[in-house]
Amino acid sequence: MLKLRPDLLDTAHPYDLLIPQTRTEQLLAEHATELAVDVRRGHQVIAFDQHDDGVTVELASGDRLRTRYLVGCDGGHSDVRTLMGVGFPGQPAERDVLFADVEVTQPPPLTRADTTSPGSVGAYLVEDGIYRIVVPADDGVQRHRTAPTLDQFRARLREVAGTDFGAHSPRWLSRSGDGTRLVEQYRVGRVLLAGDAAHVHSPAGGQGLNLGLQDAFNLGWKLAADINGWAPTGLLDTYHGERHPVAARVLANTRAQTALMTATEQLMPLRELFAELMDFDQVNRYLAGMICATDIRYDVGGTDHALMGRRMRDIPLTGRRLYELMHDGRGLLLDQTGQLSAQAWSDRVDVVVDRNPELDVDAVLLRPDGHVVCTGGGQDELDAALHRWFGQPTAMVD
Repeated sequence: MLKLRPDLLDTAHPYDLLIPQTRTEQLLAEHATELAVDVRRGHQVIAFDQHDDGVTVELASGDRLRTRYLVGCDGGHSDVRTLMGVGFPGQPAERDVLFADVEVTQPPPLTRADTTSPGSVGAYLVEDGIYRIVVPADDGVQRHRTAPTLDQFRARLREVAGTDFGAHSPRWLSRSGDGTRLVEQYRVGRVLLAGDAAHVHSPAGGQGLNLGLQDAFNLGWKLAADINGWAPTGLLDTYHGERHPVAARVLANTRAQTALMTATEQLMPLRELFAELMDFDQVNRYLAGMICATDIRYDVGGTDHALMGRRMRDIPLTGRRLYELMHDGRGLLLDQTGQLSAQAWSDRVDVVVDRNPELDVDAVLLRPDGHVVCTGGGQDELDAALHRWFGQPTAMVD
């Protein structure tokens, strides 16, 4: 997707932002520490038992944990998914590629392809002095993919490119395949799946990490609502209903990208035609929204307004921005009339009276994940949306 134009999207950040995965992991770990999250690494789940009010988890160490819910975020070979007994259908991998974020003494020719045809190398600048280099593996497809060593990676570069570009000081080494699989159910009772445990696909388009984070964002506030006692009936079931179709679409577009990037001589005309079509703004906008996931629209009921079900972009307000008001993980009513009320849900929904001339509706009600579930229409419509997504009111209203 060399010609994608994020500047065509309806977003406050219309640009590519390449962040090494190691940096993303570091930021998430730091935030978890700030929140006093108990992170324990190196523990394998070997069994679990569900109860009416929780899950008992047995670890390989012999320890047992008791929890309200268990979420398997343990990768493409997820033990939790296997123990759940849910199907994981899809297409097996046909080839593997090696990745590395490294410093170099000889900068490689830059491309924007994550994987290219056999016998070629892809490379792009991640940050100052650090390049991500991608090279096809030479030992077939591995079921349990282990990261290459730096020496192995450099040796493979010399075989394919004739040079290893003086690669050194690796920040990240990895191996990935082009197989695609999608779990049949994201939830079985009190056990759920997210990230690669629920879906695996080609790295084409760099969508994997974003897809997993979106799973977590969608699920996190719903689990919190249940644990805090205000979740409306069926809220957790919407997790599978909303996220399964999104993952299916990512699997489909990564397979399409892989086919185009590895096109044979017979298929090269298709690749060239596709490149020409991307010169049309409408086509490019559609593809950019799909790859960047800004076009996700959940079925949230209500009106058919264009904003419904979509994630609200970070619009400017008076002396602040919308996303600054959502850091606490609560719902948000942005009321441009000053005449609406969510007081009965004040323990879980904030109300902000402000205006933005770009908004063509009187008000928007946002879930904690930023998706719009009401676009004005009066107090009755707002109350219906509040009941559906935020449960029964608890605060007393005069």
